[in-house]
Amino acid sequence: MCTVMTLKTADGSCLLGRTMDFSMELNPSAYIVPRNYQWINARNTAIVSNPYSFLGTGQETGGLAFADGVNERGFAAAALYFPGYASYQEEGTEKGRLPLAAWELTGFLLGRCETVGQAAALMDGIALMAVPDEVTGTAAPLHWLIADQSGRSMVIEPMEDGVHITENPVGVLTNSPDFSWHTTNLRNYAGVSPAQPSGVRWGEADLTPFGQGGGSFPLPGGFTPPARFVRTVFERTHLPVPAGQAEGVMACFHVLEGVSIPRGSVKTDQGGEDYTQYTAVLDTSLGEYFFRSYDSSRITRARLTLERAAGRTPVCLGPVKRPASWEEI
Repeated sequence: MCTVMTLKTADGSCLLGRTMDFSMELNPSAYIVPRNYQWINARNTAIVSNPYSFLGTGQETGGLAFADGVNERGFAAAALYFPGYASYQEEGTEKGRLPLAAWELTGFLLGRCETVGQAAALMDGIALMAVPDEVTGTAAPLHWLIADQSGRSMVIEPMEDGVHITENPVGVLTNSPDFSWHTTNLRNYAGVSPAQPSGVRWGEADLTPFGQGGGSFPLPGGFTPPARFVRTVFERTHLPVPAGQAEGVMACFHVLEGVSIPRGSVKTDQGGEDYTQYTAVLDTSLGEYFFRSYDSSRITRARLTLERAAGRTPVCLGPVKRPASWEEI
């Protein structure tokens, strides 16, 4: 599951917001990875160096696996599940390219990219491999949304016929099917509008809408990826342009509330509960990360500062999942 969106503010900031929906209990933390940090890929065949520092949510899984993050150059990335469509390289087919486990790609791009164009070019030299992670015990099927300070975003999807890198004009991504299918499906909802429709007359009957919001009636409900994609694109594209960071961050959280999954609403085939474990909003201009977890609606902020970016090893800032708390008045 998961939903991700981008949003530009009037003062030029580009935000990336995402929900993390998963049925297995995750225990992610916020990390800062310093610039020039070196790590060994999961195949133990290469030492990788990160020219840039970044801040993101990660979890130890035989190596730090990052679900999302933003770096010091204003580049951001988020990984989402892509079941039934994701396809990785077979062993021995790297052909001189750097072999990376799919769960390593987010951290790799965050450590090396300034723009989405640069990230797209780097993908030519990468072979995504089916290396199981220690959290799920599988080679998780993934695709990615990447964005930069300009507001430009792209989707990276490894499929059977190759890696598809696609411009994202709507700034939204969910899960399967592939991105091209989702954008084509939007045409089914061209009549949705925030405006209130006028009444109509059928024969001798006058038909008027029930209350406000009549123009949104065709929007799909439910928590399927197509439904979440359509609702998020509609709400994102009809938002008043936020004036600045505070307004933009809250706008992202409000839009993502509409696709957040409470426990018990989605059951997996294995009897688990798929639910929104955390929601995050990243500011690419200031290198800031805002998040809240299922048990607490209080928003926590983490910052990528020059001092933190100058360390030697990744620094854990604490868990993303936090207990409920209230402000007393």
